[in-house]
Amino acid sequence: MGNINTGLSKIDNEHLMAVSVDCVIFGYGEGKLKVLLLECGMEPFKGQYSLVGELVRKDEDPEDAAARILNEWTGIEDLYLEQVRSFGDPSRHPLGRVITIAYYSLVKIGELAKATGGGLPEHARWFEVNDQLPDLAFDHNYILLECYNKLKKRLREKPIGFSLLPKKFTLNQLQSLYEAVLDIELDKRNFRRKLKSLELLIDLDETQQDVAHRPAGLYSFNEELYEEQERKGLHFVL
Repeated sequence: MGNINTGLSKIDNEHLMAVSVDCVIFGYGEGKLKVLLLECGMEPFKGQYSLVGELVRKDEDPEDAAARILNEWTGIEDLYLEQVRSFGDPSRHPLGRVITIAYYSLVKIGELAKATGGGLPEHARWFEVNDQLPDLAFDHNYILLECYNKLKKRLREKPIGFSLLPKKFTLNQLQSLYEAVLDIELDKRNFRRKLKSLELLIDLDETQQDVAHRPAGLYSFNEELYEEQERKGLHFVL
């Protein structure tokens, strides 16, 4: 059996390519799961919307690049960020061979508005994920779908949904979030029974203020208890 070359001995013009990151920024507001899209200025996609993305700098790790881009666009540090996978169709980019690594992140829409002075970055707009999304530039419709499917799977496995809610929330707000992300209707009694079995909510003994309806009780997420349970090998399943 002959020798197998397991590494590159050189990089020539045939193997040159660029690496980018594309960030699917999910937000939650008005009972809807939303995604932040930008108006594309590159031909032949000029005027279409696209994901937030950029080339990875030569001295950057892709995850560092994703965190940098998110901070530049949102002004918020330490957003929830998870890598999904790479996309490398040779014809996916009009300027040449560009492999992109897709991430999704979760942002509170209210915090983003505060960080940007009340408005969105230039040429940016929130779209409802489960509504009629526009035809996106590049292969971004496919990337968005892959990231959304990953988010739905992860939401049932980890308590990441609390990254989209205020620190104090009602049980109805929590259920509405899960219904919006999963795009299903949940039975109220079963949902609350599962929540109670997890023992991860703190009853704050407070109620909503300045609401037109009967004020509901407020809760917060017990992150310390969750981390302790995770260290013991207990799994979050909702």
